[in-house]
Amino acid sequence: MPVTPRAWDYAWLKLCAMALLVLGRRSAAEAVFDRLLSRFPDDAYALASRAHLRAEGGQTMPAVEDAQRLVDLHPGRRAADWFNLGFLRDRLGEHEAAEAAFRQALVLEPKLDRAWYGLALTFIQQGRLDDAVAALKKNTELQPLSPFGWYQLARVHANRHEAEKARRIIAHLKNFEPKVAAQLERETGLAA
Repeated sequence: MPVTPRAWDYAWLKLCAMALLVLGRRSAAEAVFDRLLSRFPDDAYALASRAHLRAEGGQTMPAVEDAQRLVDLHPGRRAADWFNLGFLRDRLGEHEAAEAAFRQALVLEPKLDRAWYGLALTFIQQGRLDDAVAALKKNTELQPLSPFGWYQLARVHANRHEAEKARRIIAHLKNFEPKVAAQLERETGLAA
């Protein structure tokens, strides 16, 4: 099957954007993604890439617009697309919208540990600590050696005046993340 001029144009623009990213020329790469999206407005790769570049550049609202368009056009493509939207929405303080995006990520990939973590953080922001504990427990089941979920879980327990539960987590962290355990001891005043 012959390659059409349209397919060649797409491949060339994508290659140019990737090369510019490798060379560290982020604004030039974003301009190529703009051009790519002007010709192929529904392209998932270009939307995801430009959203990422914009988010890293501190352009949260334009990044959200790209991420939202991506999941609107391609809702079942990847759980990571929904996670990224949730992360950006949370960054804007839009906790209910972030929660919805994280939940959709988990529909597509129930074992996406970072979506459980993001969901827990939105619950914490909303004061929904019981829900946060449940989400953090799921996160720590999926990523038992990552300190982030354990840290937040200990903080929630400490804030709920569940000192013994927080101490057990601090003791657990001492086995593989002693610096994080020491930080929790300082912050909570609880020793393992």
